[in-house]
Amino acid sequence: MLRRYLPILTWLPHYNRRLATADVLAGVIVTIMVIPQSLAYAVLAGLPAVVGLYASLLPAIAYALLGTSRTLAVGPVAIIALMTGAALSGVAAPGSAEYLHAALILSLLSGVILLLMGLLRMGFVANFLSHPVIAGFLTASGVLIAASQVGHLAGLDLAARDLLPRLAELITALPGLHLPTLAIGLGTLAFLLLLRQQGRPALRRLGLSRPLADLLTRSGPVFAVLVTATVTWQFTLNERGVAVIGDIPQGLPALSLPGFDAGLWQALLIPALLISVVGFVESVSMGQMLAARRRERISPNQELVALGSANLAAGFSAGMPVTGGLTRTVINHDAGAQTPLAGLFTALGIGAVTLFLTPALAYLPIATLAATITVSILTLIDIPMIRQTWRYSRSDFSAMAVTILLTLVEGVEAGIISGVVLSIGLFLYRTSRPHSALVGRIPDTEHFRNVERHTTETVSHVALLRIDESLYFANARYLEDTVYDLVATRPELEHVVLICSAVNLIDASALESLDAINARLRDSRVTLHLAEVKGPVMDRLKRSDFLDDMTGRVFLSTFAAWRELSRPAE
Repeated sequence: MLRRYLPILTWLPHYNRRLATADVLAGVIVTIMVIPQSLAYAVLAGLPAVVGLYASLLPAIAYALLGTSRTLAVGPVAIIALMTGAALSGVAAPGSAEYLHAALILSLLSGVILLLMGLLRMGFVANFLSHPVIAGFLTASGVLIAASQVGHLAGLDLAARDLLPRLAELITALPGLHLPTLAIGLGTLAFLLLLRQQGRPALRRLGLSRPLADLLTRSGPVFAVLVTATVTWQFTLNERGVAVIGDIPQGLPALSLPGFDAGLWQALLIPALLISVVGFVESVSMGQMLAARRRERISPNQELVALGSANLAAGFSAGMPVTGGLTRTVINHDAGAQTPLAGLFTALGIGAVTLFLTPALAYLPIATLAATITVSILTLIDIPMIRQTWRYSRSDFSAMAVTILLTLVEGVEAGIISGVVLSIGLFLYRTSRPHSALVGRIPDTEHFRNVERHTTETVSHVALLRIDESLYFANARYLEDTVYDLVATRPELEHVVLICSAVNLIDASALESLDAINARLRDSRVTLHLAEVKGPVMDRLKRSDFLDDMTGRVFLSTFAAWRELSRPAE
């Protein structure tokens, strides 16, 4: 029981010097790599840059103790930062004390929601977000994030947060471009894009090993921070209008508990729920992918507990909502992390930076962070997935398109809610009209196939109807109509066999429909039979009176029904 709720107990007794060396090295590498991102994502959320560092401390330690993934790295991420900024801007003015206070409440609410979901074993909730909806939401969010950074890249003070008003404001503000800021922003952007596309093969051609080439390629934001901060300090560009991070408080965050304002907590409840679900989906997807590479497994329910605890820790330590980040997790994995203690060593490294090195970040241009954010969100924009969904399923594409459109026009909350609702609606529509097929016997075999697709043997007085969907309230009446139409068009019919090989559930509404079908067929002098009923479904049918009242039999296989019923009546 302890190992179930404290996964650290499964690997800590076997911890040794080799694992510690690998984890310490990974922690150092991740510390260096994620500092620019942590600062950038706090700025993206409209919070002081130091909040990004705070959110990388206690949350990472909490996850190390409770998480089941050995390589997942927890901290601020782009999509959650965007959702955080959208949620907070509706309740407080960016930069105000109330805004920061609301961020702490949002973290606490997210933590409580995730923790409750974990204790109630609700990891399945993530299944309600279909992949096309997630891809559409992330793509639209990537566009929103890129648009939100245009002002920082160009040195323009843009107030609008929504996409269309922001673009309109950008057009009117173009004459006020700040050329030094634009040079830093576009220069950093070009450097990071070039390094991402050409850095690895170029370094390999210089004779560097693949791991070292990968490490240096991912170090692009670190180099950009060092160079632009040094140039800004050397030439006092901050005095010439280049916006910089400014003084960052030294020291660790003070532990505190946000005050209770019922109205504010209620206003942030739905945004916290959405942040929790989206963050969990992103985190568990990443964790499962990397666990599969190492032939390990993670527990989605325990991940909910771990992420909930991480967000509670963020709320108590002046942080912001966190989850498992794609970039920092990949860096952690590639750096050789062996256990969750790598995250603890990363937290210690960032803590050291927060204690001693924040003055060195004072001259870091905001434009550099904007370029870092813009490049990092390129992985969110999934054009190939959009094209594939369009070719494969127009209904799924419609859910994706609505999600993209509403996210861009109405914001992240409207986009994700509409996508989920539309996905569930499409599912209900599809399953409310279950596919069924009359099947016949493939000559000289025991196999049965759709009579419209194959050459089959049939007999006029037996109808073998295969049902290709579970039966529940949404499609029960449709099944009745299908059977009644079949009987009405075949006056010679004596037996109807419902083949249930694809039926995993028959709920109470469907059972009532089966009773009605049985009674209607009895009145028409047609016998109803079932075939290939699965064990769990049969167990539930046995708890009802249906089997006693059914006019026919339950056959183990379709062939058995065919062999018995296709004989001429004596």
